[in-house]
Amino acid sequence: MNTPTPKSHVLTEAIAGFTTFLTMSYIVVVNPAILSTPGTGMNFQGVLTATVVVCFTMTLLMGVYAKLPFAVAPGMGINAFFTFSIILGRKVPWPTALGMIFWAGVLFLMISVTPIRESIARGLPPSLRIAAAAGIGVFLTFIGLRNAGIVVADPATLVKLGPLGAPAWLAMAGAAVTVWLLQRKSPLAFLGGIAIVTAVAAAMGLAKLPEHLLSAPDFSSVFLKLDLRGALQLSLLPATVSILFTDLFDSISTFVGVSHAADLVDAEGNPLNLRQGLIVDALATLGAGLAGTSSGTAYIESAAGIEMGGRTGLTSVFTALCFLPCLFVAPLAASVPAFATAPVLILVGALMFRSIARLPLERLEDAIPAFLTIVLIPLTFSITQGILWGFLSHAVLYAIAGRSREVKPVMWVLAVVAAGLLWLEHGA
Repeated sequence: MNTPTPKSHVLTEAIAGFTTFLTMSYIVVVNPAILSTPGTGMNFQGVLTATVVVCFTMTLLMGVYAKLPFAVAPGMGINAFFTFSIILGRKVPWPTALGMIFWAGVLFLMISVTPIRESIARGLPPSLRIAAAAGIGVFLTFIGLRNAGIVVADPATLVKLGPLGAPAWLAMAGAAVTVWLLQRKSPLAFLGGIAIVTAVAAAMGLAKLPEHLLSAPDFSSVFLKLDLRGALQLSLLPATVSILFTDLFDSISTFVGVSHAADLVDAEGNPLNLRQGLIVDALATLGAGLAGTSSGTAYIESAAGIEMGGRTGLTSVFTALCFLPCLFVAPLAASVPAFATAPVLILVGALMFRSIARLPLERLEDAIPAFLTIVLIPLTFSITQGILWGFLSHAVLYAIAGRSREVKPVMWVLAVVAAGLLWLEHGA
């Protein structure tokens, strides 16, 4: 067997890192578009700067410290929860919401450096992890349909089909183009769809082109503007805990799934450097609150770079460097209309929903908690409600079915915590 030369190794890792960047670069546009939704009070350019800072610093840390080829960015799903459930739904001021992200990161870090992480990872039933991912997928798709104007509010039926004007048709065309690119495994699938819809919208007068293509980073709008004390209100604890568990689910699922697919596992089948990777993920959540955006997490799109030969932390270093120029594209990114990013939300949601095929639904004690988790996330516009009711119903229904001994001790603890948090949030 020929051993690759250092030069060829570095070139392979560089190509892999650039590929990963291309597959997830859409987040630079989509994340600030979500967080700066009218009513939140957050500045688009400031959130874009925060997004790029998190992508660069935490992806670099993933490569240098964890030595893994995983890129990190604000997570899809949690950014929608942060915007629509916490800020717009609960009327929580955005600095307080950023403080919640920070404290969730602190809790995540405490769990990651102690044996608690392993206990939770082993105690959580896979069905609830899968259901949470599927529910978040439906949540994202609903928001995408709303941003496209395909679904609108209705006082009688709550929602209905929209008028299907030009924005809706452009969004559907963008989704079709993106699917076509995805089927051909193009790393530019999401970004390409956004660019094409924006260009056509500009030609039709539905999007305004910026006066300047580049601008300096904005470190004054949201950077270090979090309210740490306000985020410690007892009434906000359920949502903070929900952020923690959503981050934990995302991280473990990404590390386990991608590591096994790429054979980045040890002799016992465990993902390599999992503890270090989760510590970086925890720092990404904590750091996101400081920078001015929602939680950062390892991205499943990292698999694209791994398929191109990325196997070490050097891949992540190259991905991180690719994000730096994005600090200066805020005017261009701000010209992208909401209906141009809607296809990304719809399709990412659909891809997350595919995990439902792995759900065990034969027994009611498995099916009902999963079902409640999936439907309550979009119907209540809250990941918190889906996760908490999933925890509680799993333990209760297993006890009713005479299978209480199969429930891990940590799951009983989480069920009691869920009951307490639900009472705290909705009790008299």
